[in-house]
Amino acid sequence: MRILTLDEVPCHSWPYQSAAPRGGSQTVWFPLLRGTVDVLPDEVAALLVLSDLQGVAPHALQDGAVALLGEVLADELAILGELGTLPQPGTVGVVLAGDLYSEANANVRGASGDVRAVWQAFAEHFRWVVGVAGNHDTFGGAREQVRFQQRPGIHLLDGEVVDLEGLRVGGVGGIIGNPDKAGRRGETDFLRQLDATLRETPQVLVLHQGPDVEGTRLRGSPVIRESVQRRADLLVVCGHAHWETPLATLPGGAQVLNVDSRAVLLERAKPSA
Repeated sequence: MRILTLDEVPCHSWPYQSAAPRGGSQTVWFPLLRGTVDVLPDEVAALLVLSDLQGVAPHALQDGAVALLGEVLADELAILGELGTLPQPGTVGVVLAGDLYSEANANVRGASGDVRAVWQAFAEHFRWVVGVAGNHDTFGGAREQVRFQQRPGIHLLDGEVVDLEGLRVGGVGGIIGNPDKAGRRGETDFLRQLDATLRETPQVLVLHQGPDVEGTRLRGSPVIRESVQRRADLLVVCGHAHWETPLATLPGGAQVLNVDSRAVLLERAKPSA
C-alpha cells in the first residue's frame, strides 16, 4: 500500500484538554488530514488512522460530560460520515497506534490507564478496528483483556498479522525499554517480535514506537528503521514521538505515517481520466 497524496491543511479539528508540559492542563486542537492510497479492499472506502489521543473533551452525546478524547472523536467522526462530509462509517476501517488514555482532569503527563472504551467506541460505529497498545495503555485484567480481544471487529495486535478483507495488517505494541516497566520490552525481544511480524508480509505495519528518519529531526528508533526500511511495499503507521511532517519515505522505499496527536483519513485514489 502506498500513500499517494496527503493534505497539509486539516479539513477538521477539535479542541480538547491535554496535560501541559509544566503542569496543569491546556487547550489544544486535534487535526484531521485527508489523503489517498493506491489500493484498499473493495468494500472499504477509507482507513482512519489515529494515535496518541491523550486528552479529554466534553461529549456532546453525553450531555457535555467529560470523556476520553478517543470516545468523543469516534462519535464526531461517525456523525460527519453520516452527514456525508466523510465516508460512511460502516465503510471505514480504523487503525489505532496506541496511547489513548488521559486522567479525567488532563493534568498528568504520561498517565496510564484502561483504553477499552476508546476501542469499543470506534468499533461501535466503524467497519473494524485494528491496532496496537501504546506504552500507557491497559485493557483491564488478564481475563478482561482476553474477552476484549474476542469482541467482533476488534483486532489488538502484538506480533500477529491479520487479513482484513484482503488487507494484511501486522502490529507490535509498546516501546523498547526496561522490560520491568509496563508497556516496554527489551530491544532484542522487540526486534524478534518485529522480525516475526515482517516475515508474514503485512501491507500495513502498526507500531506505537516507530522508526526515525536518519539525517532529519523526525524522531524514532534507529534499530526499528533498520528493520523496516528496505520493505519497499510497506506502510508503517506509528505515533509516540511527534513529527511536524507526518509522512516520510525511508531509503529502501518503506513509507512511514506518523499520527501522533492527529488523525489521517486515507481514501482510495480515484482512477485518472
